Formats: sequence, structure tokens, C-alpha cells
Amino acid sequence: MAARDAVEKDYYKALGVAKDASPADVKKAYRKLARDLHPDTNPGGEERFKEVSEAYDVLSDEAKRREYDEQRALFGAGPRPGAGGGMPFDLGDLFSRAGGGGAPGGSVFDGLFGGRGGPRGRTAARPARGEDVEAAVTLSLLDALHGAEVPLRLTTTAACPTCRGSGAAPGTAPRACGVCGGAGVTQRNQGAFAFAEPCAACRGTGQVVDTPCGTCSGAGETRQERTLTVRVPAGVEDGQRVRVAGKGGPGERGGPPGDLLVRVRVTPSAPFTRSGKDVAVTVPVTFPQAALGAQVRVPTPDGAGVTLRIPAGTPSGKTLRVKGRTGPKADLLATVEVQVPTALSDEARQHLEAFAKALEAP
Repeated sequence: MAARDAVEKDYYKALGVAKDASPADVKKAYRKLARDLHPDTNPGGEERFKEVSEAYDVLSDEAKRREYDEQRALFGAGPRPGAGGGMPFDLGDLFSRAGGGGAPGGSVFDGLFGGRGGPRGRTAARPARGEDVEAAVTLSLLDALHGAEVPLRLTTTAACPTCRGSGAAPGTAPRACGVCGGAGVTQRNQGAFAFAEPCAACRGTGQVVDTPCGTCSGAGETRQERTLTVRVPAGVEDGQRVRVAGKGGPGERGGPPGDLLVRVRVTPSAPFTRSGKDVAVTVPVTFPQAALGAQVRVPTPDGAGVTLRIPAGTPSGKTLRVKGRTGPKADLLATVEVQVPTALSDEARQHLEAFAKALEAP
């Protein structure tokens, strides 16, 4: 039974019976209508008689009736007005096929169940984008801040240089698969439905290679080693991935190549460490410098250095921010560290003891 008939035709309504009518009720209703509508006694009622007969043929057969009910439950109960009083749902658009009226582009079932005209009417397998390839590089913090060009050696699949990706030996060419007609898929019918699945004869490629290439054995691709230089932009962070368009795996059937994804690992560069997007450095100062204030020279990632003013009374561990000296969108975070001497001269000890007494004085 065609799914279209199940949706468009209400056999229960044609016989005037309920959906849960017993076989006896179906038979009784049919006999009455057949007697009243028979062309011999009711000229001009041929179409109605044909409709009733068709309905009885389905509803009187247990298997056909079950299939009919299942299809109507799946696809709905036929045409009905659109929401808000709009145009009615057009089943012709849903079930149309090439040359059969309805929508010019075929129906929604073309994509689901194989397209118009069956498997041989399908479009051949389309070009496919190549796979993305992943690689990893390690940079020092200074290189990550300034940007760097990094050489990479990759081993990936690429189009076979002998057959240029066709899989066929030089002087020959692949031919369209005779089983699927070059579509790469075949149609399998199961009850009222049809399912598309990859063609087993050509493994879904739509093509058959009679004389395989000796280099790639018909695969159309080989494992190849290549070297390329990747530009890592300034300011890249640890763990970040850099995408290089078009440098990944080769496309299939003329499709574009994939991308290269380079994961960057950033290692510290003494005396600098990373603090989020910023760069951190420790600034050692003496106790007098921290207590009285001072100007100290602090290294910067660009190598020029910068003079940093330490305010009087700065405690150890306080972080001062220096803007615009570490690269794009990053600052230098200078953390003050008061140094405690491990050995004192006699004079220094005397002065320090005097200082301690002065602090204790009221």
C-alpha cells in the first residue's frame, strides 16, 4: 500500500464506520453501500462505488488494515487547513516525484528515501571536505609574547602523486558503479518504507576502479611527510589552538582540504612567568627602599627595561602594574619582594639595633 493513499484516503469515512469497528461492522456497512451504489442500479456512481470497494478491500483484510492504521498514525490523518486559517497542507508537494506534478524540486522524501526515480536517479556522491589535522608546538614565553614562525613536520594522508587521487593506474580512470549508478547508495525496501544505505559494491564512493594504482593500491591517497612553517601570532596563551586554514587532510572527490590545528604550549622564560594574559616578574628591594621609597630598574620582555617607582611604605608582596610593556593587551605585573640579609657587618648590625630601639620608643 502506498503511504500516500494511507494519508490522503480515509477508508473509515468512506464506509461510514468508526476506527474501532469490528470486521462484522465493516462487512455490513460495505454490503449496504455496495447495494446502493452499484452502477447497475445507480448510474453515475462509479467513482463512489470504486472508493467504497477500495476501502473494504483494505479494512476487511487484517494485515492491510494494520498497515493502513500504522501509516496514518505516522504521517497524520490527511490534508487539513494550516494554522490560523492559512493555506491547506499540500500532500502533492510532500509526495511529488519528478514528472508527477507537485513541487519542482521533488519532495521531502527524495532526501529521506532515495530521491526521485529511485537509487539511479540520485545525485552522485558529493565532494567532501578533508579532515582537520592536529599538531603541537612548544614556545618560550618571550616567543609567545612577540609571535614566532615555527617549522612543523607532519605525516598525513595526501592525494596520491601517481594517480592524483583517482585511485586508478595511469592511463585508466574509475568508472561509475554499476550497482548504484554512481550514487554511492542503494535503496532497501522494508514494508511501506525505503531506506538508503551505502552501496556495498563501491563502498559508498559511487566509483569502481578496475585497474588500481600501484602506488596507493587504489586508495587514492598515501601517507606523506611534509614540512611547513606556521606563524604563531603574538600574545598566544598556553593551551590555545592556532588554526591554519587549508593545511589539513586532503578533500575527497575534489572537496576542499581540512585545516591544521596547532596547539601551543608556553614555557616560562626567567625571570618572567604568565599571570592570565599578563606577565609577572618579581622585583627584589631592600628594607630601606621599601620603607623610604625608591626607584628601581625592572626588566621587561622586550629587553629594554623600565624604571619603577616604589612608594614609601610598600609592603613585601605588593604588586605594581606597568602598562603596555609586554605585548598586545597585556601588562607587566611587578611584585615587590623585600630582601632580608643573611649576614650583617658590625656597622650594619649597630645601625639596625638602633633602628629597632627607635621603633620601641614611645
